[in-house]
Amino acid sequence: MTVSVLKIAAAAAALSAAAAIATAPATAAAGAKEKCYGVALKAKNDCAAGPGTSCAGTSTTDYQGNAWKYVAKGECVKMGGSLSAKEGNMAPKPMMKK
Repeated sequence: MTVSVLKIAAAAAALSAAAAIATAPATAAAGAKEKCYGVALKAKNDCAAGPGTSCAGTSTTDYQGNAWKYVAKGECVKMGGSLSAKEGNMAPKPMMKK
């Protein structure tokens, strides 16, 4: 192989690695997260909000009980959400600080 072919191959490998890093899930870089049900606004859920929805942005109403959003670990219950799917569509009630 010639030097120019090796340079092109190295550049392609570097671009491929950069693209892989750029498309890594943001949640991995943002720290520990948990699924929080009942806190997402209409069409703002992170993924699969139950029957009739398939993935991100498909919840049909605010605070849909089976729609979830990633939040910082330990914050879901504090903000009035649930760690498991729930019935109904009620606005979350944040916990009062003591």
